Amino acid sequence: MLIIVTYDVSTMDSEGQRRLRNVSKICQNHGQRVQNSVFECIVDSTQFAVLKMKLEDVIDQNQDSLRFYQLGNNYRNKVEHIGIKASLDLEGPLIL
Repeated sequence: MLIIVTYDVSTMDSEGQRRLRNVSKICQNHGQRVQNSVFECIVDSTQFAVLKMKLEDVIDQNQDSLRFYQLGNNYRNKVEHIGIKASLDLEGPLIL
């Protein structure tokens, strides 16, 4: 299924900057960045649960926020992109 992960991490101090880097690294390990704080991830339900737990462990719920949008398996008709930085086919072959 395709999920969209968005986050807003307070970076007013060095601890917040560390949390931001950690959140970004976790998301990069599960999907592709499509905006500064927005990731598209193709995951199954177990991977999604693990991703959520990892992110919840990192953020400070009194200062930061996470949003998860579950678009499911039939997401291709639900996502439209306009402008630069075209999306990668997350399920396609990786060609270097």
